[in-house]
Amino acid sequence: MRRAKQFVRMAALAGICALFLWQAIGRTETGAAAAGGDGEAEVLDSYEKKAALTFDDGPHPVYTEILLDGLAERGVKATFFLIGTNIEGREDLVRRMYEEGHRIGSHTYSHVQLTTVEISAACEEIEKTNALIESITEERVLYIRPPFGSWTEELECAVDMTPVMWSVDPMDWKTQNTERVVTSVMNDVGDGDIILLHDVYPTSVEAALEIVDRLLAQGYTFVTVDEIILD
Repeated sequence: MRRAKQFVRMAALAGICALFLWQAIGRTETGAAAAGGDGEAEVLDSYEKKAALTFDDGPHPVYTEILLDGLAERGVKATFFLIGTNIEGREDLVRRMYEEGHRIGSHTYSHVQLTTVEISAACEEIEKTNALIESITEERVLYIRPPFGSWTEELECAVDMTPVMWSVDPMDWKTQNTERVVTSVMNDVGDGDIILLHDVYPTSVEAALEIVDRLLAQGYTFVTVDEIILD
């Protein structure tokens, strides 16, 4: 009789444990479902990685349009630093950049190295390009990418603009090799990086769109440079 009672107690205890376990599992599954069905995936996806694509030297009459088409298909915004001499006759491309939400900055009028000329000449290079861009967008140009990255405090005092450099440079203008450009960027890029490319080479445009596809697959969001600088 005693053994029978002990068996009944043990069975009851096992039943209570099983009930608690079932309730705990139910709460866990309900919480995961409320968070999107996969609790672990939700935690991993909560961290958003950002990168900024930037393009120098355009607009190009052929390759810039191909690039804009590819970015539009992917819903990606970029930043374009334009050379003044390349704007004239290609105003429609600049207007399209602006209307599609891309950031537009100056890359001087003739790609001059600003630190090698007089301040007055440097200012003229910048102001001429700004005037061209502003006549199309009707919006003040706030950002400049100085050619060769050459910038000084003296220029900063003379020009009320923010210089934008870069943190990832695959030297696409030099290699003009799509695969090498893609590999270089993918090896170096990280959260908050500004990627330097050029929209005047077919290989760079091909590489840019492949880079976009790969980084989107890794959970990156592409933003314009102001979102990186002001973050």
